[in-house]
Amino acid sequence: MRTLRTHPPEPALLILLSLASGARHGHAMMLDIEAFSGIRVGPGSLYGAIERLERDGLIEPIDGDERRRPYQLTGRGRESLEGQIATLDQLARLGRERLVQS
Repeated sequence: MRTLRTHPPEPALLILLSLASGARHGHAMMLDIEAFSGIRVGPGSLYGAIERLERDGLIEPIDGDERRRPYQLTGRGRESLEGQIATLDQLARLGRERLVQS
């Protein structure tokens, strides 16, 4: 797997991507994000982004044990992620076209 080396994506996008494959608690998200992207998101960045995503209605907590609070995507969160992926696809396509032209 290729590690993302230049300007890493925002933690919020990485969290949404992690939750797209199922509910996870914070530590599990950190491990998943590092596994799929090679990016280590620190606890401060992770939990700050979780708080914002929850406040914006993009993720929600679900029942867990006393120590861990798992989260899942909401419908709005899935729509947001789909929109962000579509935008990234368009930008990547444009970037490839322009690189070929130069």
